[in-house]
Amino acid sequence: MRYARKVRAHPELSIVADKMEENRAHFLGNRANTLLEFTATRKWVLLIFAASFAVMIYGVAVLGWWMAEISGVFLAAAIIVGVITRMGEEAFTSTFIDGARDLLGVALIIGIARGIVVVMDNGMITHTILHSAESLVSGLSTTIFINVTYWLEVLLSFLVPSSSGLAVLTMPIMAPLADFAHVQRDLVVTAYQSASGIVNLVTPTSAVVMGGLAIARVPYVRYLKWVAPLLLILTLLNMAVLSIGAMM
Repeated sequence: MRYARKVRAHPELSIVADKMEENRAHFLGNRANTLLEFTATRKWVLLIFAASFAVMIYGVAVLGWWMAEISGVFLAAAIIVGVITRMGEEAFTSTFIDGARDLLGVALIIGIARGIVVVMDNGMITHTILHSAESLVSGLSTTIFINVTYWLEVLLSFLVPSSSGLAVLTMPIMAPLADFAHVQRDLVVTAYQSASGIVNLVTPTSAVVMGGLAIARVPYVRYLKWVAPLLLILTLLNMAVLSIGAMM
């Protein structure tokens, strides 16, 4: 919020200040100074947009939907919006392609990253890393053990972007090791959650991170430089809290 207030007062301090005119042209086109009327058609579009999220939430929570069904919901919503606004086939297709173009690079990055994860899993590379880490953390003091566990979870979070998959992979090994190191199991879970949360802020395999950056037109490398101080502060806080917990 402090950063948002600073940029609102002084736009030149934004990390994408050099792209201001380019982004204004992209998002507003030639309508930068035009006040749009909130017509009945636009109200219906907004209602359909909100309804699509309500349907998605219900489908995921109750019907067990996932990516295929969610994609179908938003595709159907886009078609309905096109019909209501009377865009025409050519205009609708062009608008749809323009919207999808921003996320195409993200889809390729996530697909390639997921392919690397599949190769590492099927080639037992991830399991080899985990076995080596098991030898590394055994016999350590409580404070060192929990911090090494934290960094191990950070490393594995990049290799296994799924938080539930990471838990299934590491908890059966780390929980017994915590018993031998006289560290409470709930502290190991805290280390896992903290590490996964940190990585999920920057990992290129996250559709949320890469998709959000693509929509906002923020280069990934520039985002990393901006968020690095925050990551450092959060990491030090995590390690301090874990160390205190291990000593109690």
